[in-house]
Amino acid sequence: MSKSGIIRPETRYILYFVVFWVVLLGAATYLLGSWDSRTKNPNQQLVSHTRGSVTEIELQANRQGHYLANGTINNQNVTFILDTGATTVSVSETLAQRAGLKRGQPGRALTAAGTVNVWSTTIQELRLGDITFNNVHGTINPAMDPDMVLLGMSVLGQLNFSQQSGVLTLSQDNR
Repeated sequence: MSKSGIIRPETRYILYFVVFWVVLLGAATYLLGSWDSRTKNPNQQLVSHTRGSVTEIELQANRQGHYLANGTINNQNVTFILDTGATTVSVSETLAQRAGLKRGQPGRALTAAGTVNVWSTTIQELRLGDITFNNVHGTINPAMDPDMVLLGMSVLGQLNFSQQSGVLTLSQDNR
């Protein structure tokens, strides 16, 4: 700035240059973050289709070939990872507290990370798109990633599912 309080032209161009790059880098960070989030979980907004008494959801596999999907447990937003090797729905201690889940009987579970202490619980409501389950048997696992929920066979066993070309179709007969 000069003594008269007017910004010199060369200073103005430097400010424009800095502002331009800050805005450009901010936009790139936002867009790349959104892209990365969609590639990790391409099923962030599930679309359900009902034909007669059957409700269907199609899930796209992510880059690693896993099926993730957004849903809710007791009205708390969660990300499910479908796991046919898991006996029950398994939630972290953090999520259990947020969702109001109560610890039941203690037990031990064999996981990919080894044997861990868990507690049984009952999930009052679990939603995946327009498919709803009530009074689902689950476990609280304090060793789990707080942002992930394993959707095990206590739910998947109540659905029909088929997989073809990286698309998993889940269906529930509502009769």
